[in-house]
Amino acid sequence: MNRSIQVEGAFGVLKSDYVFQRFLLRGKTKVKLEILLLSMGYNTNKLHGKIQNERLKSHLFELKMA
Repeated sequence: MNRSIQVEGAFGVLKSDYVFQRFLLRGKTKVKLEILLLSMGYNTNKLHGKIQNERLKSHLFELKMA
C-alpha cells in the first residue's frame, strides 16, 4: 500500500500526452532502445519547461562575466 506514485505519473504522461500505446519494435534490445528514447524526450520536455518558466535554481553552464 505504500507505493510511490511518481513513476505512475510519468507513464500516464507518456500514454496520454505522447499517445504511447504499445511498443513498435520487438525484442529486448529494441524495446530498451524505444523506452530510452521516450524517457529522453520526456526529460528533455521537462527541462525545457523549467528553463522557459525560469524555475531552475542554477544555470546549466557557468556564466562568463564580461
